Amino acid sequence: MTQLYTDTQNSTDDFAYGAVEGGGGLPARVAIYADRDLTRSEYAEDLAGAGFQTIDGGPMSDLLDGPVSLLGDVVMVDCPVLAGNTLAALMRLDMRVAQAGAKLIVTTSIDALDAVFAALDQSDPQILVQPSRADRIVAVGRVLADLGTSRVREMTDDDRLNLLHFSRQVEAIASQLQGLTGDSETAHAALRAHANPAGSSAGASAGANTDGASLSVASNNAPGGAMLNSNQPPLPDPQLVRRIISTRQARSKFFDGELFADPAWDMLLDLTAAKAERSQVSVTSLCIAAEVPATTALRWIKQLVDTGVFVRVADPSDRRRAFIALSEQSSQAMSRYFAEVEMPLLQQAA
Repeated sequence: MTQLYTDTQNSTDDFAYGAVEGGGGLPARVAIYADRDLTRSEYAEDLAGAGFQTIDGGPMSDLLDGPVSLLGDVVMVDCPVLAGNTLAALMRLDMRVAQAGAKLIVTTSIDALDAVFAALDQSDPQILVQPSRADRIVAVGRVLADLGTSRVREMTDDDRLNLLHFSRQVEAIASQLQGLTGDSETAHAALRAHANPAGSSAGASAGANTDGASLSVASNNAPGGAMLNSNQPPLPDPQLVRRIISTRQARSKFFDGELFADPAWDMLLDLTAAKAERSQVSVTSLCIAAEVPATTALRWIKQLVDTGVFVRVADPSDRRRAFIALSEQSSQAMSRYFAEVEMPLLQQAA
């Protein structure tokens, strides 16, 4: 593959951070990989309009042979279909991005979501499901903000302020380019239609495009939030949890569902029921449970995995599959929660 960008100051590296330019300028080089020429052109046009420097990385097949040269601080990949060769290319890129400390953004389809999620287990990527053009620009702004935070020792206070200001500018440009909710709602509806209702667990409240937030599992039973196993109550009856989920869903029949968006809790309930049923939950199914657009749900899942509330579970028999489950601490916390809230109800019923 012919490299369209080289860094003369770092000729020995195939990945180099750009110097801060123009009074705190940002390292905003984005390498774009996609099998379709039209897709690469569209991505480049939109990102260039938002002030990013883009590099045409070429088709996915270029990642299969020879060394994988990362040409930007952010690598964006379009992967709507995950065939055998594409899967191999994506896994190789995932490993290379993780080694380089770059940021990876992958756009995909609902059909390929589970396979894409399973293939990306090293680089901590951002996955976008059927994103709008605006969603893609916002995603680049987000990962650049993360990139700046991870390099805090290399940045001045002015640099960090410029980074925050630039992120806001990116979102403003994205909003002008295209309404942020239009395509997301379409993708969300497609996600629900794609899922098999009999084989997946449905979540709770209907949601809005809510940003992820950290959630931690705490305990009053041991110092430092450690969980004690003594007198640990059992998991709740999964039928009870399913009834709670159905009750939460029913609210959207009478009120605007956005009033009750709570994807973290909805996913906790879904995974609690699944654990009690001894069933596994795919990423697609958990996105449905969150009742928010798939890309938003994926951001929540990432946050909850990062904070130890959820854990990623690989399928030992199929590398193309991965599941999400409650961590042991979360499982114990949910057991204690239900034991605490159920007891008063049982006493009232008696």
